[in-house]
Amino acid sequence: YFYGTFPEDFTWGVSSSAYQIEGGWDADGKGPSIWDNFTHVPGNIKNNDNGDIACDSYHKVEEDIYLLRALGVKNYHFSLSWSRIFPSGWNNSVNRHGVDYYNHLINGLIANNITPIVTLYHWDLPQALQDIGGWESSTLIDLFDSFADFCFQTFGDRVKFWITFHEPQVIAWLGYGIGAFPPNVNDPGNAPYRVAHILLKAHARVYHTYDDKYRASQGGVIALCPNIDWVEPRTPSNPRDIEAADRYLQFLVGWFTHPIFKNGDYPDVMKWKVGNRSEVQNLPSSRLPVFTAEEREYIRGTADVFCFSTYTTKIVTHATTRLRPFSYEYDQEVLTKVDSSWPSSAITDHRAVAWGLRRLLNWIKEEYGNPPIYIIENGVGIKTKSDVDDSTRIFYYKTYIDEALKAYKLDGVNLRGYNAWSFMDNFEWLNGYDPRFGLHQVDFDNPNRPRTPKRSAVYYAEIIRNNGIPLPKEDDW
Repeated sequence: YFYGTFPEDFTWGVSSSAYQIEGGWDADGKGPSIWDNFTHVPGNIKNNDNGDIACDSYHKVEEDIYLLRALGVKNYHFSLSWSRIFPSGWNNSVNRHGVDYYNHLINGLIANNITPIVTLYHWDLPQALQDIGGWESSTLIDLFDSFADFCFQTFGDRVKFWITFHEPQVIAWLGYGIGAFPPNVNDPGNAPYRVAHILLKAHARVYHTYDDKYRASQGGVIALCPNIDWVEPRTPSNPRDIEAADRYLQFLVGWFTHPIFKNGDYPDVMKWKVGNRSEVQNLPSSRLPVFTAEEREYIRGTADVFCFSTYTTKIVTHATTRLRPFSYEYDQEVLTKVDSSWPSSAITDHRAVAWGLRRLLNWIKEEYGNPPIYIIENGVGIKTKSDVDDSTRIFYYKTYIDEALKAYKLDGVNLRGYNAWSFMDNFEWLNGYDPRFGLHQVDFDNPNRPRTPKRSAVYYAEIIRNNGIPLPKEDDW
């Protein structure tokens, strides 16, 4: 265990997302999103839960700000609902009530010295845009840009930290590969690569819009936020396992971060594996699309900081995978598993492995030249109706934050911020309200959705107040 504090300007926060907490799914002119429609089909979500009301944050701005202030956070990360602002997805349909809601929230945060960190897209695409092809259509590059442009213009005088896409790999793979998430496209070998290609172009377009039109007057930063699991080679002395671990990370993270932080193009190992396998599959060209020289130049360097979310660690080994059906998963030629001695949680493959975070931070430092790093989501889900006395969660935060501290203090990782997931219990996608990730408990059986701080909220507030983990008083001499 390591004692010490973070840099003076370190930013501590909590995170949430629009669909998971807002509710008010059709309030005041909001249009339907793909998640609204998906959750309304019986059988899609555990217990047939949905986000129609969720935590009702749409009606509880004051209360949420009060709780944030009590925690002492420096920032609050949330996402905007595209269909609450443009019900049809297009900029000719501005919903003033939606704009007022976000202005109210942002102004309340600023008044309490809490920095807003705002994600433009956290999976809840307006249904009207899915109807014209969703992220498989390059029309969305222009439409996302016009939504982002409106948000910069409307909120950018107060919002100085923007994230374009939250976990783009989840959008591409869960939405278009295995089809577990809406829009439920099941095309594992092709669609994820096509979608990722469009997401990268859309991200770059929005970055340049900010750069060209707003940066000089607003002075903010903009990035995207991949999800990363650390992977440990099963046999660290075996070069094939080490290569497999790197390949896993390149397919998961490098897919989006290599073009942005390195050379405007996909990682070599992805181009080689997918290209090679496509050839063996008798395809006329690689299933991984190709960027033109202009596109590579346009995409390279389109992030000011490195944001990511992380929850767990896996063990990886090289594997010979089948050639058919075509699949992004098989293309990686790896096998992952977990160590059964690692503590489990409400999410099957989320196990608490704190040392994995330090290794991951060092990998980002080495791989991408030590950029300023922000952990945007990190936390643990517990399956219980009531966990106000959540010592398991306290232990999770204590150990994970301690490993982050070691990475900063001992390894020289340029870590600038840490955000706990999540601010309060909320709608956890396919798992409904079963897993509780919150620092605040929400009673979903009560129409008023009362919030109760858990012990972890008190613990986290103390970490924030101390800016880390200083030596206990009696040892402090």
